[in-house]
Amino acid sequence: MSERDASERLSGLEQRLDRLEMLLGTLNDKLDRSGPGLADAKAGIQAWVTEYVSLRLQQLVPETCEHEPEPEITQGPVLPGTRLHCTDEVLHRLGRIPIPFVRQMVTQKVAETARAENVSLIDVIFFERAATF
Repeated sequence: MSERDASERLSGLEQRLDRLEMLLGTLNDKLDRSGPGLADAKAGIQAWVTEYVSLRLQQLVPETCEHEPEPEITQGPVLPGTRLHCTDEVLHRLGRIPIPFVRQMVTQKVAETARAENVSLIDVIFFERAATF
C-alpha cells in the first residue's frame, strides 16, 4: 500500500468519524429534550396520586349526611395513631377506606388540621372538611 492510498483511507476515515460525531451530538441533544427530568416525573406521579386519593375520598366519604350534632366531649374513641378524640362515626368512615396507606394519609391530614385549629373532638363535619385534599 502506498503512502497516497493510506493518506486517502485515513482522510475518508476521519470524514466518517466527523459525521459520526455530529450524529451522536444530534442524538444526544434530542435525548436531552425528549425525556422529562426526574423532578418532572416525581411531580407528575405526586399529582396523579393526589388526584386519585381525592377522587376515592369523594366516593368513600359522602359530602353531606343527616345526623344530629354530637355534644363536645373529651372522652371516647381516639383517632388511630394520635391522641385526638373522635366520634364513632369518624372511626366508621375511616374504616370504610379500603387502602391502608390512604387511610393513614387521611388520618394524618385530619390530625394535622385538628391540631392547627385547636379542635378537641373530631366529629363528622370536621372530618369531612379536613379530609379533603
